[in-house]
Amino acid sequence: MTYSLPRVTLYLSLAALIYTLTRTLLTTIYHRRRARALGCLPAYQFYENGIFGINNFLLPVKADREMRLPDFISESFHEASKRAGRWVGLWEFNILGQKGFHTIEPAVVKAVLGTQFEDFGLGSARCGSFKGLLGDGIFSSDGKQWQHSRALLRPQFARAQVADLDLEEKHLQHLLRAIPIESTGWTNAIDIAPLFFRLTLDSASEFLFGESTDSQLAALPSYPRPKTAALAESDFASAFDEAQRLLTLSSYAGDLYWLLQGPAFRKACAQCHTFIDHYVHKALTETPPDAPEQQRPDERYIFLRALVRDTRDPLELRHQLLSILLAGRDTTGGLLSWVFYLLVQHPDVFQKLRAEVLAHFGTYAAPRNITFAGLKGCGYLQHVLAETLRLHPSVPMNGRRCLRSTTIPTGGGPDGNAPVYVREGQEIIYTVYAMHRRVDLWGADANEFRPERWEGRKSGWEYLPFNGGPRICLGQQFALTEAGFVVVRLLQRFEGLEGVGVPKAGERVKHAVTLTSRPGEDVTVRFKVSSEKERDHDE
Repeated sequence: MTYSLPRVTLYLSLAALIYTLTRTLLTTIYHRRRARALGCLPAYQFYENGIFGINNFLLPVKADREMRLPDFISESFHEASKRAGRWVGLWEFNILGQKGFHTIEPAVVKAVLGTQFEDFGLGSARCGSFKGLLGDGIFSSDGKQWQHSRALLRPQFARAQVADLDLEEKHLQHLLRAIPIESTGWTNAIDIAPLFFRLTLDSASEFLFGESTDSQLAALPSYPRPKTAALAESDFASAFDEAQRLLTLSSYAGDLYWLLQGPAFRKACAQCHTFIDHYVHKALTETPPDAPEQQRPDERYIFLRALVRDTRDPLELRHQLLSILLAGRDTTGGLLSWVFYLLVQHPDVFQKLRAEVLAHFGTYAAPRNITFAGLKGCGYLQHVLAETLRLHPSVPMNGRRCLRSTTIPTGGGPDGNAPVYVREGQEIIYTVYAMHRRVDLWGADANEFRPERWEGRKSGWEYLPFNGGPRICLGQQFALTEAGFVVVRLLQRFEGLEGVGVPKAGERVKHAVTLTSRPGEDVTVRFKVSSEKERDHDE
């Protein structure tokens, strides 16, 4: 008996299909039995209509384009609760055929990030999607590679290095040069957000590379700088923003991220790499392998020079520097933008904070006690920063991939209190933005800006502005110190603040979300110069 090639192909295809279906069925039965044995019950299923969960991909993308993604996620939890007839803090989703869970339950977040840390990681999709920009850096690696990155970077964030406020003062002065003052004592109306992002880029680059990009000065029409250098820094910032935007978009597709990382993404990444490689090659050249490991007492700390003593792999240096630059520029720039967005909306908070600043730190012309400890000890300043991060966390949503089948403590069954079984490979997305606004955790005014709520309050897993567990942000003190310093110096310099076109409190807020969050509209303000400067001179 002879068989034609088409018939053989058909038989083999049928056999493969039967094998796949049988294996899938047996695997499903195995996991159902295991879940039952562990006392787990199914989570609430919150699916939108559409083949293979396509709408669960398209709706967030649409919300992102409308600059309302964090609020869309919050509204989704309320909608799920309405449909279920009970509170739903965790639901099962299906995005392009990939099932996972979305949660705003502190107990689940604690398990995923903390107590069951070994069961969850970034996963192949997250690491793969980030690799084009960040390589194998600390934000795009798991397991031993992540442990290596953490051990490499952690010593560089010692308190002595973080508290270099002379460097911050230099870049604060550059920012003030970019704010023209009229004869009335008021400044021109200016979008303050780009100035904050230039400040944090300049500060982070000097901390990392030993020399600043000086993007703030390069943006001034009168600044005598070679055009090519200014363009290089401007191109880097634009390319960095574009790479993050496209990376975020591709992450919505899960394992299919690569479909959305085309030529534009690769071009933006290449520009970022070229910019960073310049500093890497310079540091490798200027720091020979036999250079002394201990820096001299009079030698200014430079992050890259210290890192070169531990590794001379140019790719690893590039990946780690880009990761830290992402955190150093974007999180603090976004935080400062949100602080002044909220202060414009709440003039009473501005005046109260300014009074506290003057009491603790003196006036602009005669500052005192602006130290790491001094900033941390100014209670109302810390309350304002904490409340800003509660309402507008730097990373509003995040996720982890299950590395081995396990359980999470709550979210299952008719009442949502039973444990839930999570299969290896499934994603758990947690939205800090929505968790920070739960009225059962934060009170009926959870959506309002009220720094006083932090008086005497100690937070747990319901408040995660810098993540939690072993992967908690290494640079959180760097960010809080820099943000606190800038707020203090600006409030010393200016006694009045008013918004120009900034929405009023309670109106819709636009969010620009890439890997971090920033206001989705201009933060245009006018400042009134403080009269304390003259009084200090008279004294």
